Amino acid sequence: MREFTVGSVHEAITRTRPDQECLVFRDRRLTWKDVADRTDRLADHLNRSGLGCHTERRELSGSESGQDHLAIYLHNGNEYLECMLASFKARVAPFNVNYRYVAEELTYLLLDSKATAIVYHSTFAPVLQSIRSALPDLRILLQVSDDSGHDLLPGAAWYEDAIAAAEPRPNGDASPDDLYILYTGGTTGMPKGVMWRQGDALVECFGAPKTAESLDEIVAAATGRRALIAPPFMHGAGHWVAMGTWNTGGTVFVPGIPERLEPTDIWSIVERERIDFLLIVGDAFARPLVDELKRRTYDLSSLVVLLSGGAALSAHIKEELLAIAPHLMIIDGLGSSEAGGQLTHVSAAGGASTGTFPLAPGNHVLSDDLSRVLESGDTEVGWLAKSGRLALGYLGDPAKTARTYPVVDGVRYVVPGDRAVLLDGNIVELRGRDSVTINSGGEKIFAEEVELAIKPHPDVFDCVVTGRPSERWGNEVVAVVQLRPGTSPSDQDILDEAAKHVARYKLPKAIVRVESIVRSPAGKADYRWAKEIASKS
Repeated sequence: MREFTVGSVHEAITRTRPDQECLVFRDRRLTWKDVADRTDRLADHLNRSGLGCHTERRELSGSESGQDHLAIYLHNGNEYLECMLASFKARVAPFNVNYRYVAEELTYLLLDSKATAIVYHSTFAPVLQSIRSALPDLRILLQVSDDSGHDLLPGAAWYEDAIAAAEPRPNGDASPDDLYILYTGGTTGMPKGVMWRQGDALVECFGAPKTAESLDEIVAAATGRRALIAPPFMHGAGHWVAMGTWNTGGTVFVPGIPERLEPTDIWSIVERERIDFLLIVGDAFARPLVDELKRRTYDLSSLVVLLSGGAALSAHIKEELLAIAPHLMIIDGLGSSEAGGQLTHVSAAGGASTGTFPLAPGNHVLSDDLSRVLESGDTEVGWLAKSGRLALGYLGDPAKTARTYPVVDGVRYVVPGDRAVLLDGNIVELRGRDSVTINSGGEKIFAEEVELAIKPHPDVFDCVVTGRPSERWGNEVVAVVQLRPGTSPSDQDILDEAAKHVARYKLPKAIVRVESIVRSPAGKADYRWAKEIASKS
């Protein structure tokens, strides 16, 4: 199977549509030729700064990197995707930074990643400067101007100045062996850097055709779409779909208010720009977006696909959305940093559901003890797994790599941590992440399953379920709930709704009300926060 690099695919498509729009953010409407030129220049700047590949992949073990690593510490904008593409061209490995991290967390990430370069918005300059002395390997700093007004840090260069001063030289020595690094969210443990070969990431994460034997085949398959990416690019789903849009010759649109989800901004762009593809992350995005559609009418006639990835999208919210826009196709996308894309489920008018997925090629359910591949109709709760083109593993952590990428009967799998049952007809019923499973009274209770049972209550705006120690049960289920303003349902009201969807032994033993649920900017639940709230109540 032939392999390609991200840069070579982008360049090939650019030659076919140089003057068409490639990337739109606020008043910047960059053509394919513009993006190619700017990323060639940025790659040149990185290389002239001494960054690149110093040891080829064939000389390294699976958990090692022979490249420089560039931290992308940015809000969404054209700069984020430019940094990724330019890094690939320069043989520098880009990786994502959670911009909500405090100084201690940021220090851990930059040390763990062995970052030698960073691109950051000015608003983050004070935090970065406060930890500079703890980061001796960080030597190249590019600062992106914003409304914060912070001065350029000592030793840094302005991002736009660096691009303007560089030469637009195409870099032809990039390799499919070059790395793309994706850091996990760290909502249940410390973030870890997942190392992907670029040739594998291109098809498993960035949506390039898996069987293409030439760049001409990829170009011929590029139909183009107009995709609006609502979640932060620092979450894998965000930049995966953006890169996937480019790999189909499409145009990427970035929300005008990238610091937070603003429903009026999202729907106004869909209406104004005739968006046909919208990416969101589960209920945390869908709930306020649907509420806005109930307040105001927008022209959504151009919108064909709404894709939700990274968190569950409840069936009742899908039904609300389809009642407003019955022409929509709503797709649940299941994947992970460690596995790339895995499964999809489609809902349309007349039938919305959540939690089940047709088994796709290369995906499997392994037994609980990881000794065998389960067959269709087996009732055992096993592990969702994937084989084929997989990530190399975790940067600098061969032991964790071996646990997450086991070999069963001579086949290497990735087991990201999702529990699942393989029903008759090769239907995968997803139970939830093992890391947030609650062992209560001898029963395994999946937090996400209980969350989906509570959320249909009309007074519940958001919910996260966790466990806390119990003398009677060992651990007991606790629901941390954010109610809609002006509502005050009793605990029994909420439990009665949940009892319609899950067995009674799974119902929460306590319900804790909070003003707002803490989630990552990408919409993922912060289970460490929820456990702390439950333990204090």
